[in-house]
Amino acid sequence: MAKISGNILIIDDERSIRKTLNEILSYEGFKIDEAVDGEEGLKMFTDKAYDVVLCDIKMPKIDGLEFLVKAAEINPDVPVIMISGHGTIETAVDAVKKGAYDYVAKPPDLNRLLITIRNALDKNSLSREAKVLRKKVSGVQEMIGDSDGIKKIKDTVEKVAPTDARVLITGENGVGKELVARWLHAKSKRADQNLIEVNCAAIPSELIESELFGHEKGSFTSAIKQRIGKFELANGGTLFLDEVGDMSLPAQAKVLRALQEGKITRVGGDKEINVDVRVIAATNKDLLQEVEDKNFRIDLYHRLNVILINVPSLNERKDDIPLLIDKFLEDIATDYGQARKEIDANAVAALQRHSWTGNIRELRNVVERLVILSGKTITESDVTSHVLI
Repeated sequence: MAKISGNILIIDDERSIRKTLNEILSYEGFKIDEAVDGEEGLKMFTDKAYDVVLCDIKMPKIDGLEFLVKAAEINPDVPVIMISGHGTIETAVDAVKKGAYDYVAKPPDLNRLLITIRNALDKNSLSREAKVLRKKVSGVQEMIGDSDGIKKIKDTVEKVAPTDARVLITGENGVGKELVARWLHAKSKRADQNLIEVNCAAIPSELIESELFGHEKGSFTSAIKQRIGKFELANGGTLFLDEVGDMSLPAQAKVLRALQEGKITRVGGDKEINVDVRVIAATNKDLLQEVEDKNFRIDLYHRLNVILINVPSLNERKDDIPLLIDKFLEDIATDYGQARKEIDANAVAALQRHSWTGNIRELRNVVERLVILSGKTITESDVTSHVLI
């Protein structure tokens, strides 16, 4: 049988059983931790991520069935295999009813035990993959928050999304402008069509027109083949122009024409192509100031700014921080395939006092850092050590 790997926790009050299982499973490639009773096992299960748990039923302090129930509350995705020398059919049935993956009698048959562990690992892996897929299929993340600013945005999205009105989303970097754009598309009549995103700040000015409108083969030195632009790819759907304030003036003129006439022309081409695109734009710049500085066209500004949604900074909505932290802790636990960590009230309060120059993006990174570097519960001292430095 091919060797397999994973982290296994063995909980048994009999040292000889722990030693035998440790030797067998270590030889098979597993990393093993041991606990002498259910209480110690529960603490270890809380502090570290395991792929499988082997747990005796009859133990002092906390018995196996009680451990099973508590472990399911911490991380229900980890398979727990019960092992016991005092077993009966009734005990086995009771263990499975309480959530055990399987029941193995002592002394365990080696081949059966390894097959059971392999199957449990497969189940665990499939469960994690299913969670990731559900997250992807569900599409748009929820807009988290109960502050007045977020309630206003949610209300505006509900009213505007079903229309084809163009929307300009403003706000600092990291506040969640892209999320608002995704919600607008997801709740629109175009939701079953493409949402095409273009980061105007990330594309060199000499290439932005090719990116948006496409180009014909040979239209410039590196144009070795025809390219379809983002406007065409978004035909029938939504085009999200992120950081639109960084778009070059020549590209702005072509975008304006596309919005006015519903037509584009590829770079190096002369054929007009009809496009039916809803445009949502976002920027962290003051576009009216950019207009004054002659960096942005006033006519394009008015075309884009049919509906204005301003996303407040995190410092303007600190009451939402506990909800955001809760969501991030849940997401990170799912991404890492481990038990969710908790955070105490003093730590949350410390994070609310912090000045968030990077907004929600920074908070997400900080929560992930705290999950990695802290114990089973994130405390105020963890925040002081790892954030407020």
